[in-house]
Amino acid sequence: MNFLKVFFGFKLKSLNQESYESNANKIKLLMTNGNEIATFAGGCFWCTEAVFLELKGVESVTSGYIGGRTVNPTYKEICTGETGHAEAIQIVFNPEQISFGELLELFFATHDPTTLNRQGADVGTQYRSEIFYHNENQKEIAKQYVQLLGIEKTFGEGKVIVTKISPVEIFYPAEAYHQNYYNQNKSQGYCSFVITPKIEKLKSLYKSKLKTN
Repeated sequence: MNFLKVFFGFKLKSLNQESYESNANKIKLLMTNGNEIATFAGGCFWCTEAVFLELKGVESVTSGYIGGRTVNPTYKEICTGETGHAEAIQIVFNPEQISFGELLELFFATHDPTTLNRQGADVGTQYRSEIFYHNENQKEIAKQYVQLLGIEKTFGEGKVIVTKISPVEIFYPAEAYHQNYYNQNKSQGYCSFVITPKIEKLKSLYKSKLKTN
């Protein structure tokens, strides 16, 4: 039994490493056209991925793990909350069609940044709200945007934004079945009750920013 556990554990790690390398190569290819990268954690990555895939100017969205200690973590490990990682998405976008600031606007409009380590019924540090900046420009834009939201009391009197702003770390793509999860599982309970309302809100408030299918 121990041998099997070690063998399959190694196999999972190997597959995750292949996924990491494949994603890195895909991003390098996309970045050759002047595209940029943004990395956000805002609760379950099924939700955030579904939202950002709808936006004009977004070339790709990858669900994955960031901000922890374990190398090549698996979903099972992440769910324990012991690896320190957040469920996150990495977005490749065309800045001529959508700016980093606009991505931030959508990020804050589609999750609750005032609940610490929680989004609805999803509880744990893996569901924290965090922006991982890729350069000083993104860092400054994020800091100023969060400050503005606080000044305007966007989320209500007395509500404090707990979103962290951190330098980007190694991003590990999640297992294949997590990618494009919502679009492949719309009838699943979590998707229909949690994600679909977010998409409907997005369509009603930001129709002009959405891709035309």
